[in-house]
Amino acid sequence: MSTSTVNIAFQTDLLREIDEVAGEESRSRSEFLREAARAYIQRKRRWAGIFSMGRTLAKARRLVPEDVAREIGAYRKGKALRG
Repeated sequence: MSTSTVNIAFQTDLLREIDEVAGEESRSRSEFLREAARAYIQRKRRWAGIFSMGRTLAKARRLVPEDVAREIGAYRKGKALRG
């Protein structure tokens, strides 16, 4: 796999934290940042899939935002009663 070198600026405190965690995991800064980027991309794609599924289900069931708000309110009320 080919690689490219990029320049990126970080605030000093954030860079210090990155180096600290990378060191704790015996990783280089580059390895740490590559893994962080991969994890972020995966999370974004997973959430996009979840929201897409939600829109599909809402459309199929003809739900409107008020229906969702009502269900959330009922759940919270039931949780408070049990809590």
